[in-house]
Amino acid sequence: MNTIKAVPITNENFAPFGQFYPITAPQGHPLSGEIHKFYPDRLPASATTNVGYSPTVVHKPPRTVIAAVEYHTTTWEMILPLTDDIVLHVAPASGGTPVPHLAQAFVVPKNTLVKINAAIWHLAPLPASQSSLTALIILPECTYANDCTVVPLAKDEQFEIIL
Repeated sequence: MNTIKAVPITNENFAPFGQFYPITAPQGHPLSGEIHKFYPDRLPASATTNVGYSPTVVHKPPRTVIAAVEYHTTTWEMILPLTDDIVLHVAPASGGTPVPHLAQAFVVPKNTLVKINAAIWHLAPLPASQSSLTALIILPECTYANDCTVVPLAKDEQFEIIL
């Protein structure tokens, strides 16, 4: 089985898959008032429908073997890890056929908002160190029903993520 080492996320290594922003350590020039600093539009995303904010709870498996992947043809996805750092695996867009041999894995600090571009292969965020993780998933409403293709990987395509 192929193994992939999860590496810390950086702007350079994650750029082909999306963007991220540290919500609790804002960066850049803010709009400031007497008692506040506002950091506008740090991670923009457009939608033609309502946007849903959905919690997910993921339990840490004994081994991090990825046996399925998903993509959204026209929809971005945002993930905000709330209770632990996450391990996030992604692979390039490939027209509907998984490319697990091109998968990469990233360690994303909690409270870092991650935007995965449309058509990028991924699946649920995984807890990096805790027994379970709560994260906020942000998607245009009903994406999970209208624009979500989940593909099981053949045994020889499955991969294990190591920290």
